[in-house]
Amino acid sequence: MVTRLIVATQQREQFIDVTATVTEALAQSGARSGVVTLFVPHTTAAITINENADPDVTADMLKGLSEIVPRAASFYRHAEGNSDAHIKASLLGSSMQLLVEDGKLQLGTWQGVYLAEFDGPRERRLWVKFASD
Repeated sequence: MVTRLIVATQQREQFIDVTATVTEALAQSGARSGVVTLFVPHTTAAITINENADPDVTADMLKGLSEIVPRAASFYRHAEGNSDAHIKASLLGSSMQLLVEDGKLQLGTWQGVYLAEFDGPRERRLWVKFASD
């Protein structure tokens, strides 16, 4: 069974820590050991893992991505004006898998799971699927 979650974003670009949301969905599933797959069914949003102890990290990530992929470029052809959002979402990716052991996500000490918004604000969907051992 797929758990479908809604994540409301507040800015055009932002990282939203969804670790607690995914952890809650895991607890409700009753899964104790296996793999959880996270999927964002959007072309201008992504899912990623990074440090969740210092908010400067996500600010630096957004700044770094903006340096690599500027919001406007003379070669963009997409009429909606959000080509940068599509590129950034592709760079980070739309899905990931995490290990689950003893009913807990197996993340490193400083790691958190983030939904990355690149064309907000919007309501984004995050699909969660558990595969138990």
